[in-house]
Amino acid sequence: MPHISDAPSPGTSPETLASIICPERLETVFGALDFFDGMPLPDTVKRSYDTLDLLRGIEAFLNCVPGASMVAMRRGLRSIGVDSRTIGYTAPRCTSAPVLLTGNTETTYGMTFLALDEDGPTVIEAPGNSLCIVDDMWQRYVTDMGIAGPDRGEGGKYLFLPPGYEGDVPDGYFVVRPATYGSWVLLRALGGTESLLTTRIYPLSTAADRPEPRFVNWAESDFNTIHANDFSFFEEIDTIVQAEPAESLDPERAGQLAALGIVRGKPFQPDDRMRSILDTAARVASGIVRTLAFKPRVPGFYYYPDGSWKTPFPTRSYEFLSAEGARLLDSRAVFYYFATASSPAMVTAPVGTGSQYAYTAEDSTGEWLDGGRRYTLTLPNGIPVKNFWAVTAYDPQTRSLLRTDHPYPSVNSQSEGVRPENNGDTVIHFGLTAPEGKEANWVQTVPGKGFFVMLRLYGPLESWFDKSWRPGEIEPAQAGGRG
Repeated sequence: MPHISDAPSPGTSPETLASIICPERLETVFGALDFFDGMPLPDTVKRSYDTLDLLRGIEAFLNCVPGASMVAMRRGLRSIGVDSRTIGYTAPRCTSAPVLLTGNTETTYGMTFLALDEDGPTVIEAPGNSLCIVDDMWQRYVTDMGIAGPDRGEGGKYLFLPPGYEGDVPDGYFVVRPATYGSWVLLRALGGTESLLTTRIYPLSTAADRPEPRFVNWAESDFNTIHANDFSFFEEIDTIVQAEPAESLDPERAGQLAALGIVRGKPFQPDDRMRSILDTAARVASGIVRTLAFKPRVPGFYYYPDGSWKTPFPTRSYEFLSAEGARLLDSRAVFYYFATASSPAMVTAPVGTGSQYAYTAEDSTGEWLDGGRRYTLTLPNGIPVKNFWAVTAYDPQTRSLLRTDHPYPSVNSQSEGVRPENNGDTVIHFGLTAPEGKEANWVQTVPGKGFFVMLRLYGPLESWFDKSWRPGEIEPAQAGGRG
């Protein structure tokens, strides 16, 4: 027989009651919320929903930047004639003309977007000795090609299959199955333009009679590839939601967007109230993510506890996961607001392969870098790279290459004339004019404008990872050292 008894009645203390009831008025940063015995009064109903929509809009912006960035990138490339069967590239290398998130001036870029819904299964013949990445339309990693890919830099044929494809799969390909019909293809050919132009992209259906490749050189073209920071951000996101399989987006983010009226198969038509709230949400969120990037509060963002050099990968996870498996939301937002193309090779590749990045917008005193002042950055002797290194300046507004009189705002180990000091250290100079005799080691800046700096190491060596080699902080000139 079961044992049955009455439960004791310990009572509910005033302190417990106070912790579970709603007061008549709540003072909040959004204004006062008034209640009658826990039930919202009319003004509170309106303010509550306005607040909820604003908060969801901010969170949706921070969580969906990767997708909006892909929409803007594809739109920008299409504006200069790059479609799914055309490769846009930079010859000999990218200048500061394109508005492009933290592009580099060192390697030859190639870019396009697959359209598996239109072209069906598609083949990419990757160039050898390259670092190539494919991401889907939510900018999630799909595959590496080249040195970090299964072809190991020897070049190979990759077959990309549409979501849900159930047809025959021929032999002789590295088979890839993205979650979205659109996929961004980033080609970085270490052998330069000649190597990149060996790339081929074509529908599998034309493999027996491959069409002639088409290339567009956009190295000096002024066009925009960066997502919006106003209401139209949400229209960019709606573009993906309408075009891609519903299951390609995780339920959590899909739920955030649905709460804002962005649902696959339904028109996104917010009323004036919602448009105003979402416009505010985008502007507030863009301010927040800039704070996260330039002044992160999480110690893991900093390479050195006593320095300003930062990484967007605090746990060296290209999926932005903590050791416990939690998504690092700040890290993900920062990376995709300032950059594109995340892959394992960027954070977990073996020593001597892949690439590593560090950035800062501060001088050694903690002040923002000011284009009207002079600075120096010392890279100690023994810069830990197998391939090459680069120091590049960017515009903090557009997060693109800083536009000056020089199309390449960078000093790198492949630059002509770059010289180390007598002790082997390499000193980089920043300012309006070059110090006499140091022109090759100088990056021009812009008066009245800030900038930030990124250090790139291609083929980083062990002394970078064990931190036995460390870049100097950016040092301001002494008093009177402006210009």
